[in-house]
Amino acid sequence: MQIRSPRKEKIETRIVGGTAMVRIESGIFHMGSDDHCPEEAPVHMRSVEAFWIDRTPVTNVEFARFVAVTRYVTLAERQPRPEDYPDADPSLLRPGSLVFRRPGAEADPDDWQSWWRYLPGAFWRCPQGAGSNIKGLDDHPVVHVAFADAMAYATWAGKDLPTEAEWEFAARGGLDRAEFAWGDDLVPGGRHMANTWQGRFPFENSAEDGFAGTSPVTAFPVNGHGLYDMIGNVWEWTKDPYRSSHAEPHPTACCNAAAARTEGSVHKVLKGGSHLCAPSYCRRYRPAARQSQTIDTSSSHIGFRCMQRNP
Repeated sequence: MQIRSPRKEKIETRIVGGTAMVRIESGIFHMGSDDHCPEEAPVHMRSVEAFWIDRTPVTNVEFARFVAVTRYVTLAERQPRPEDYPDADPSLLRPGSLVFRRPGAEADPDDWQSWWRYLPGAFWRCPQGAGSNIKGLDDHPVVHVAFADAMAYATWAGKDLPTEAEWEFAARGGLDRAEFAWGDDLVPGGRHMANTWQGRFPFENSAEDGFAGTSPVTAFPVNGHGLYDMIGNVWEWTKDPYRSSHAEPHPTACCNAAAARTEGSVHKVLKGGSHLCAPSYCRRYRPAARQSQTIDTSSSHIGFRCMQRNP
């Protein structure tokens, strides 16, 4: 029998800094999955206290407001230091970010470097590299934000980033142990519920869901908590250090705990999948899915949303 979180008759919202937030009541849920990638296991019970979370990922127009007020410069706009990247091609030690480029049909699906390019000049205002812009994309999620950029925005807004458990609990929308944020069918009744990849990744995308890249943050239905885009569109940063599984280290296993802290100092957990997740490739458009990401990485499919604790 599935445990289901209590469903509210009315979704409670409030506006903080011009952004709509939704109240998530405290609860207990099954976190993770034993049916997919090994890093999602083991399934275990987790509890979370009540919190507020942004109804959508942070958008370009919201991030632009933050930059206008603070004059903040994202990591992708800063000159990389050679000592931080001793093995890097010197020609690439210029401000920039990772951008997805669809390769030819002969591309090896196991060679991620055939579709990711580090493009000097790519950052949140120029998401496809130098010469591109975000005209007409005000309501799309901001991308090319590293972990420090997301934290800087959250701090400015008087908020924080969610933990992995908070994020997953919110994403499930009250459907404990369901495969997706809306139930157990990826496309119920033939209706696409999130911005994902349709076709043979990485070279063929039929865009049956209406989008070949990012989409407006309210383009797809909300989940049971009234939240948009918890699945697909862009990966979202969480505050938690990444560990290779959900298994808790034994309290006396000091070496394991130290290793987790070391790994987490440079890797954080991403959640939610993105528009590049495909049935033929990663299938990470699920609440339980998780991915490790170095904190200094930014790309054209990573964004974030904020939350507030102790409501």
